Amino acid sequence: MTATAAATDLAAAVRSRSLRAVDVVARALERIRRVDRELCAFAEVWEEEALRRAREIDVRVGAGERLPLAGVPIGVKGRHGLRGAAPLLAAGCVPVGATSVPGPGTAWQTWGLGAHGRTVNPWRADRTPGGSSAGSAAAVAAGLVPMATGSDGAGSVRIPAAWCGVIGLKVTNSGHGDAGRARADAGGADTGAGGASARAASAGPGRTASRRPGLTAPGVLVRHACDAVAYWHAVSGGDRDGDGVSRRDGRDPERSPTLAATALWSPDLGFAGPDPEIVRIAHAAARRLLDAGVVRPARPRAPFRLHDPAPAWLALRTPGSELRDADRIRAANDRLLAEVFAGTDLLMTPTTPCPPHGHEGPGDRYSTALTWAFNLSGHPALSLPAGFGPDGCPVGLQLVARHGGEALLLEAARTGAAVAQAHA
Repeated sequence: MTATAAATDLAAAVRSRSLRAVDVVARALERIRRVDRELCAFAEVWEEEALRRAREIDVRVGAGERLPLAGVPIGVKGRHGLRGAAPLLAAGCVPVGATSVPGPGTAWQTWGLGAHGRTVNPWRADRTPGGSSAGSAAAVAAGLVPMATGSDGAGSVRIPAAWCGVIGLKVTNSGHGDAGRARADAGGADTGAGGASARAASAGPGRTASRRPGLTAPGVLVRHACDAVAYWHAVSGGDRDGDGVSRRDGRDPERSPTLAATALWSPDLGFAGPDPEIVRIAHAAARRLLDAGVVRPARPRAPFRLHDPAPAWLALRTPGSELRDADRIRAANDRLLAEVFAGTDLLMTPTTPCPPHGHEGPGDRYSTALTWAFNLSGHPALSLPAGFGPDGCPVGLQLVARHGGEALLLEAARTGAAVAQAHA
């Protein structure tokens, strides 16, 4: 199989014993050795341990175990990423290394530091891949691994997914609906500009953080929508038969009919000021979904506008901040989003307001402008490849669903990917 094969196809081949897990993992390690000195997507590579785990998978498959992700090589975000990867390891994945995250010295988080230097965007080496799940996005986009974990505190999965041209899913934040129980170790949020702390606000009078839902949620980066589905089944406990198919809601997402979901397009959420070219490309992708019948247009009663979440997010992540205004903004946006999702199934926006910046940093612009609202609100969100900008770098289309609406997001991603392929 090629380096861009789907994780689910690799796992099926290992389960059928037409491929050995140890050979699949060895090929991934060889690709990393060949490519990563320039890409710098990995901070550590665990070659001996990965091959040992792969041999164990082959033994388990030979003994009759049906592992839905048998022998799939994955990257895990950061040196402590294994803490949150337990459901994937139980499903048969083999971690081959720790992917890069931002290093010290910058407040902005849309970059990564690998073992060989700064992580580069696979499409343009003079541009950042985004962050903070920088190495995970770059490794998946470059075909080093078919799947890599991430965490998303302000857009840390969705932004690098958009800028590297892959699919990035952020699940429902803990404390928001049933899906919040699919939790993983989640560190590192990105701000996309200077001046914001990545540390949680300190407790004090009027600042008790424990009563506030967290901003960071786990997620995944993949090339194929079916692999995002497989990830979700693994972390949510939806796959009971070991074949990668969820039966928790009685439906098979791989065989669902065309969606009848309604979707609302917003170019800027009412405040963000995205680049016109980014809006054009993302809107064209949204239009393709509508024209193909993947979604139906929603008919809002009034224009959709959120309050700019930047002051609230920054206050919540800055120690010692007064949080009354942050709570007010958060509550107001929660009400506005509840009204929207009472009448529509999906919200569609550009993933980022701008293209990937150079390695010198983003300047004063927040690349999180269109993503961090949904960390505050806790809604699940996904970035789909939308096309390419004039700089040759990918652009993302963001889909947002109700709390616990991962299944709908993933169906939209699967059918949307098919539409995109037809227009390629």
